Amino acid sequence: MELHDFYYDLPKELIAQDPLEDRSSSRLMVLDKNTGEVTHRHFTDIKEYLHKGDCMVINDTKVIPARLIGHRPEKEEEIEILLLRRIESDLWETLVRPGKKCKTGTEIVFGDGLLTATIEGIVEEGNRLVRFHFEGIWEEVLDRLGQMPLPPYITHRLEDKTRYNTVYAQHEGSAAAPTAGLHFTKQLLKEIEEMGVDIVHVTLHVGLGTFRPVKETNITEHHMHTEYYELTEDAANRINAAKARGGKVICVGTTSCRTVESASTDDGIVHAQVGWTGIYIYPGYKFKVLDELITNFHLPESTLIMLVSALAGRENILNAYKQAVEEKYRFFSFGDAMFIKE
Repeated sequence: MELHDFYYDLPKELIAQDPLEDRSSSRLMVLDKNTGEVTHRHFTDIKEYLHKGDCMVINDTKVIPARLIGHRPEKEEEIEILLLRRIESDLWETLVRPGKKCKTGTEIVFGDGLLTATIEGIVEEGNRLVRFHFEGIWEEVLDRLGQMPLPPYITHRLEDKTRYNTVYAQHEGSAAAPTAGLHFTKQLLKEIEEMGVDIVHVTLHVGLGTFRPVKETNITEHHMHTEYYELTEDAANRINAAKARGGKVICVGTTSCRTVESASTDDGIVHAQVGWTGIYIYPGYKFKVLDELITNFHLPESTLIMLVSALAGRENILNAYKQAVEEKYRFFSFGDAMFIKE
């Protein structure tokens, strides 16, 4: 398959720039993965598609305000640092712009000296190892100086940092949000649980590799970056129990999907796992655990539209996306949702 097979035309005005005031008030497109039939609903209608005995898997990672804006001493030009991965207490792998201004040994100042940093090395793809210097508690300093690392297609400033996190976010470590989960309110989750649906937490820290453009014409030649994930013994047992009793496993977002598929064996059994995954799901992949998926609308020619095409079929997905454009759905991180059902 070639990259252009996953292209669709999207008017820029359909890219959602701001979150809705009410998280659960977005629209919901329901796609039958077997027939391709499309139904237009509202997100709170998701309860109609969930049943007692099902297992809904959610990713409880938490996005940190990982975007820092500083400058070199005595220089006014802005230096942007995006935190990617913590190596040790005050040493991070980062993305630095402009990189050519930040050679090893370069000093950077943030917030009138409240935080400073030193470039200690250059690693894969030009990423920088940066050591930070500060007094006090790192999380408090970061919360004061950092901004949420919104994707480049969102140009509006996010006034409320909590809106780029799910209501169930717990474990800090992501550079981007698991956006399908942004539609849930605590009340909606409570109602789903009261229906007899088992809500299981997993953790996958979303890295920027998820959003890197695919450059290879032949999609099989694309190299996926790895992301850290954790799936506990309790989570594995509950997912396996749902499958054993005939319930469905519904993943909230492609990150939850990649977690359970990474932690499972070919017999469909999920195992407790802690580690790194570079799983790449595109048409031809056979899902081992996931039955249904709650997701957002994804960028053209991205690994994420390939993943949903693996689940529902490329033609079904592209037809559904065409209808979404015609019906003026809101796209991407702060946009509307899709439920891919059996």
